[in-house]
Amino acid sequence: MSRWNGGDLSMMEAGELLGMSERKFRRYRERYEEAGEAGLLDRRLGKLSTRRVPAEAIEEMLELYRHRYLGWNVKHFHEHLLRDHDFSWGYPFIKTQLHAAGLVGRARRRGAHRRKEAVRGEPLQIRRTSRSSRTLHETDLRAFGTCVVSRPSTHPAL
Repeated sequence: MSRWNGGDLSMMEAGELLGMSERKFRRYRERYEEAGEAGLLDRRLGKLSTRRVPAEAIEEMLELYRHRYLGWNVKHFHEHLLRDHDFSWGYPFIKTQLHAAGLVGRARRRGAHRRKEAVRGEPLQIRRTSRSSRTLHETDLRAFGTCVVSRPSTHPAL
């Protein structure tokens, strides 16, 4: 700001140095001249969102789950809230609130068969769009570049 006041920088150059546009720099300068450093603070800090859900409504939703829908999964509970109880909140919000209250747990991890990786030296198979397939060793894959690799099938018909 002092370099701009001294005439060393234009508003555009000062804004670029601060990582903002000329217009934003001009607004900050005006707010600084009117209110000092306090004028540069974010005015939104400390204010509640206008879309905030009242705490009483959240507690009502949690009580409904505890006493009437305990054991239901979040998806079905959400559907019944919308249909039967005139709630209009989204699924992620309800799931977050139920997690925070400790009423539902995280989903179990997927099985190990979904996380398989090729083991070094084991024969691999390249999946092709046609029905034919070719068994390769890991060292042969370099010639093919990026491709989808899976373990060879042990099924006798394949």
